[in-house]
Amino acid sequence: MAGNTDDVPEKPPYSRVIVATLHTLANPARFLKIARPLTGSFLALGIALIAIAVWAGLSQTPPDYLQGETVRILYIHVPAAWLGMGGWSGIAVASLSLIVWRHPLAQVAARAIAWPGAVFTALCLATGSIWGRPTWGTWWQWDGRLTSMLLLLFVYLGYIALARADADRGGDGRIPALYGLAGTALLPVIRYSVVWWNTLHQGQSIGLTGSSIDRSLLWPLPIALAGFTFLFAAIVLMRMRTLLAQAKAEARMRRMARA
Repeated sequence: MAGNTDDVPEKPPYSRVIVATLHTLANPARFLKIARPLTGSFLALGIALIAIAVWAGLSQTPPDYLQGETVRILYIHVPAAWLGMGGWSGIAVASLSLIVWRHPLAQVAARAIAWPGAVFTALCLATGSIWGRPTWGTWWQWDGRLTSMLLLLFVYLGYIALARADADRGGDGRIPALYGLAGTALLPVIRYSVVWWNTLHQGQSIGLTGSSIDRSLLWPLPIALAGFTFLFAAIVLMRMRTLLAQAKAEARMRRMARA
């Protein structure tokens, strides 16, 4: 009968689609098949975009009328801060996937993200100190933003140590996952530190409604953000592949020892 919808299959809810997608990628062999070509592509794209951003930032933008040439560190400092916070967000998502869906690759993903996330957080602090020396007259200030980013670095190092200890004792990864979720409480503190406290660090320069940075200085920044993000993704994929290879080798050694 025309217009009868009884025989039309019902579309699955989005949550079911997400779970199905996660289970599709749960097979390490299937994941590796996808990750191998993506690693090289992300790495090449990231390096190319970073090179363009560095060229543009050093030669195609004017010095700032107040900060002079030191403003050019913006094109490294901002992506480093973005990826330091974004890396922990990735750990939180992987931790949630492990706790809720028992996703087999979630623990591997979280461990793979931790080291590059810590490195970019440290890079953010280093470039911030270099930038702050001529601007504030000091290498370090117990400013709200700087202090909260330093705490994030310590949280990263704590996660790395906890994940390694859990792996050494043959744990299921739940304790590091809970730690990964708890650590997200620091992200809004970092985000709103310049609003909540009277600090030396400048306020939010880029928002949804616009930017206080002049366009002549701003345009290379999205290129740098994209480039460093692709580089970060490539590093994470390489580390995931390495961790999976190590797990496979250890499993093979255990089978050989039992034989």
